[in-house]
Amino acid sequence: MSLDAAKKFDPSRAAEYDRQARVALAGYEAMHELGACCLAAALGDGGERSLLVVGVGTGQEIVTIGAFEPGWRFTAVDPSAAMVAIARDRLGALGLLGRTELVEDGVESLPETPHDAATLIGVLHHLPDAATRIGLLDAIARRLKPGAPLIVGGNYRRYDSEPLLRAAWRQRWRQQGAPADAADAQFAKIAQGVVPPDSEAEVFRLLAAAGFVEPTRFFNSLFWGGWIAFRGQAQTL
Repeated sequence: MSLDAAKKFDPSRAAEYDRQARVALAGYEAMHELGACCLAAALGDGGERSLLVVGVGTGQEIVTIGAFEPGWRFTAVDPSAAMVAIARDRLGALGLLGRTELVEDGVESLPETPHDAATLIGVLHHLPDAATRIGLLDAIARRLKPGAPLIVGGNYRRYDSEPLLRAAWRQRWRQQGAPADAADAQFAKIAQGVVPPDSEAEVFRLLAAAGFVEPTRFFNSLFWGGWIAFRGQAQTL
């Protein structure tokens, strides 16, 4: 996540992120659990692994994977100080800080140490354009072992492209107890300055440009998708 994108996650928004994420993304926990299953399937059962978590937010990836895989260690980055503070408190309370290095910065600040796997959840659609997205994916690729899996999760449809899905998203907020005007305000806040990739094909193109191959979707929820891909060789597109 860029520093400009991180500014949106000030202390007030960071504090409400966990609750709102579970409303905005139906299946929030399921996506993280399935991502953990896909990583374990790619890497094999048990053992010690190093996982790079890009855009750690409040630490949900580490909370989920750490509970399932006691031998895995995490290097987690996020340029939002508010998010890193929440993640640190949460992981500390769950006894996961001893397995986690938290870095308040972008992935580009890390040495190019080869990790076994990586996650990038809820980040790509906050970046302004394809070049920035490819740059981030390339930075991740350079910190992974050849063939290492990457979990990507995020919006992959423009919000104005699917009127029914947008209406369904609004109804989900209403059904979770939010008044109609509050649901509209929440959508405006979440969508502010966000232009997601416009299709799954575009997500695949971004991954390929950074050298990731064999992308497979394992999760879908309204505008959101989840994929696993593997570090290969960069392509010129």
